[in-house]
Amino acid sequence: MTDTAGTAPRAAADPTEPAPSNSALATAAPHRPTPPVARKAPVERNHHGDTFVDDYEWLRDKEDPEVVAHLKSENDYAEAVTVGQQPLRDAIFNEIKVRTEETDLSVPSRKRGWWYFVRTEEGQQYPVHCRVAAQETGDLAADWTPPTIEPGEPFAGEQILLDGNAEAEGQPFFSLGGMAVSEDGHLLAYAVDNAGDERFTLRIKDLRTGDLLPDIVENVFYGLAFSPDGRRVYYTVVDDSWRPHQIKVHVLGTDAAADVVLFEEDDPGMWTGFDVSPDRTELVIGVGNSEYSESLSLDMTDNEAKPRLLLSREARVLHSMDPISLNGERHYVVTHNRGPATDDAVNNMVSLVPSVEFEKPFVEQTWQTVVEHRDDVKVEGTAVTRTHLIVSVRKDTTERVQILPLSGLGTPEQTEPVEPEFDEALYTCALAGAEFESPVIRLVYTSFLTPSSVYDYVLASGALELRKETTVHHYDRAQYVAERDWATAADGTRIPITVIRHRSVQPDGTNPALVYGYGSYEISMDPAFGIPRLSVLDRGVVFVIAHVRGGGELGRRWYEDGKKLAKKHSFTDFVSVTEHVIERGWAAPDRIAAMGGSAGGLLMGAVVNLAPQLYRAVVAQVPFVDALTSILDPELPLSALEWEEWGNPIEDREVYEYMKSYSPYENIAPVPYPRIAAVTSFNDTRVLYVEPAKWVQKLRDVTTGDEPIVMKIEMDGGHGGASGRYEGWKDRAWDYAFVLDALGAVERVAEVEPLDGARVR
Repeated sequence: MTDTAGTAPRAAADPTEPAPSNSALATAAPHRPTPPVARKAPVERNHHGDTFVDDYEWLRDKEDPEVVAHLKSENDYAEAVTVGQQPLRDAIFNEIKVRTEETDLSVPSRKRGWWYFVRTEEGQQYPVHCRVAAQETGDLAADWTPPTIEPGEPFAGEQILLDGNAEAEGQPFFSLGGMAVSEDGHLLAYAVDNAGDERFTLRIKDLRTGDLLPDIVENVFYGLAFSPDGRRVYYTVVDDSWRPHQIKVHVLGTDAAADVVLFEEDDPGMWTGFDVSPDRTELVIGVGNSEYSESLSLDMTDNEAKPRLLLSREARVLHSMDPISLNGERHYVVTHNRGPATDDAVNNMVSLVPSVEFEKPFVEQTWQTVVEHRDDVKVEGTAVTRTHLIVSVRKDTTERVQILPLSGLGTPEQTEPVEPEFDEALYTCALAGAEFESPVIRLVYTSFLTPSSVYDYVLASGALELRKETTVHHYDRAQYVAERDWATAADGTRIPITVIRHRSVQPDGTNPALVYGYGSYEISMDPAFGIPRLSVLDRGVVFVIAHVRGGGELGRRWYEDGKKLAKKHSFTDFVSVTEHVIERGWAAPDRIAAMGGSAGGLLMGAVVNLAPQLYRAVVAQVPFVDALTSILDPELPLSALEWEEWGNPIEDREVYEYMKSYSPYENIAPVPYPRIAAVTSFNDTRVLYVEPAKWVQKLRDVTTGDEPIVMKIEMDGGHGGASGRYEGWKDRAWDYAFVLDALGAVERVAEVEPLDGARVR
């Protein structure tokens, strides 16, 4: 996502000159690099009597040497166009590096008889996972107080579980897909991805000797769990379309080919996963989509047990469950949007259900209300300890935590929940850990101005104990401001906006601005601190987050008003937010950029078709810009799962026509597009590289303007880009440099002191 100052790259090849080959970058003139031109091979897509001609579908074949050569030429072109931004990229990288406490460690978290923590070391790309034995003195307060361990210093009894740097050595990519320790603490199960395609290899390590067991299981998905006896490992498998569809169990010492399928989901529109009960005796299998779900239970203490159906999908209840034993009887804490006696709890409520109730027909079951439904509060989920229930809620757009005792739960004796209080209006307080036996729960607090802070909340007293605030060097929070504003959509809907700026920046109509958005899958853009964002703010850029419909900031209805046949609200909301920041004086009309990733990349593609004149530059990260083509093919990764989000254009003509009216690739028009950067990865399984590859080609072919349109592709990365923290910083610096260069915001504002230099690694 970079663009070079002083150059005027051509949007398409000049027909009077020979077209560049797919394998090499041709240069029309010194300082005017010519973009690669993919050959056209028209194919027709026919649905509901409509024909769409696609010239670039051939780019989907990632095994084709011509495709690979073309993608490499795209990287060459992006580098040629943006080479002048390298000093700015270096500066941003150095600023991130200097502000980061590179040698650091997490606050130890206790699980059974050990304290687990993560170390990072200066110069190392990946964290090192460690543990030390916990003491058992009988003093709960002392036994559950984390030990004081110094960054970079050895600690007596410290044991390395997994060194990510050693695991990544010699590999083009490294990512962990899960870790689990057996109940006795002797074995570690972990899953590694060395390609970026999120298909992991499962290994087992004996922590007593450091040796790897011979067990190897290929192509597992996220999530691992040991059986209570430590002899079996539960894991999830994806099908060819990258849909998690099986829960399997591996018996240590046996051939993985003999692993038993405990559960298999055949519906291509349903996603499968599992959680372990707080008391670690029960596997809760969840199957669902964005509109309804199903839960099953597996007794992990019985090797011969089969999954037992709790709540069927036939009830059409979107829900989640936490098992708990009360007075010797098994119950389930259920977060749900409807129940046997409640049809409209769109923002969810919480009920307590005895296990025996699930033996009855759904309409005959009795559920006891624990948290009532509210139109202004969304219940996100629950967790339980031996003594308390923790409820995660979203209120006034922000996430926070509420706590109430299990004593009297679901009865008239139930007490009112307690909510830890903080002194900022825009913040996120999330549950980070709730061990079943623990007298404390772990909370993580952050805001746009406050670095991530770890608290222990004492359940018995309600005391909040700050364990750590992340160190950020060269940061004075008094120099920055984060505030809530509201824009008005064309239909009169009020859209929440977050405006973050350096304190010296005033609404005088001259500022550069970056508008960021997502707006899908009920995912909220919650307050969180980001060191890289400081480099943008320090250059006088107003950072605007558009909380558009399709996200979850204002509850379930906010999401539903931005999905399926209401999806265009996400796009028009973003445009309204952009117009609002101009009207309020936060941004100069000719100094605005937009950024979004994945489904937020779809947002970018749609917005740049709707209002290209509003933006000086657009950065689309792993962008879902060929959405209709993908969702029309249920064999492609995740496509069938998307029907509950966008609708099913295969079966429904109205959905097809609606999606075609906004899908970015189909709606490129002969208008002057702003400078655009599409950033992607060759092995991304969530949004295939072919989508931005096709989009960029067609944009260049159709635009009437002369702004550069580039694609940067990570050939060894996945949906999150390259692996390793330093590579991640470089990627972020690349994106921001593209924006800052386009906005003419290269220099830091006068009030900002220069940072000490740091060598680029």
